[in-house]
Amino acid sequence: MRNEVRVLLEDGQEFVHGFDSAEAMSNEDGRRWLDQEFLRMDCEPLRASGKVLIVDKVVVVAKAAGAQLLSDAQWLAQFARASVGAVGRPTVVVNTKAMTASF
Repeated sequence: MRNEVRVLLEDGQEFVHGFDSAEAMSNEDGRRWLDQEFLRMDCEPLRASGKVLIVDKVVVVAKAAGAQLLSDAQWLAQFARASVGAVGRPTVVVNTKAMTASF
């Protein structure tokens, strides 16, 4: 099965990474990678309650990464593998303007 992560930035730029299912991280590894990036980038929770859902981490990490990291093929591949693994869906579309992710 083919997986794909698509990130749409506020300025209209789009970044896409497709890969085979075997390359996706496990759920645990994907969550761990997103947690590390969330902390490394000093991201803030989306919700006033402070609760951070895994899908929120995907969106916030993509926004914090911006075009600079998303244009780095190696980082984008890791982000894509982690996102698919963490949410358990083969397709993830992140819209940083709307601050949403769809599957």
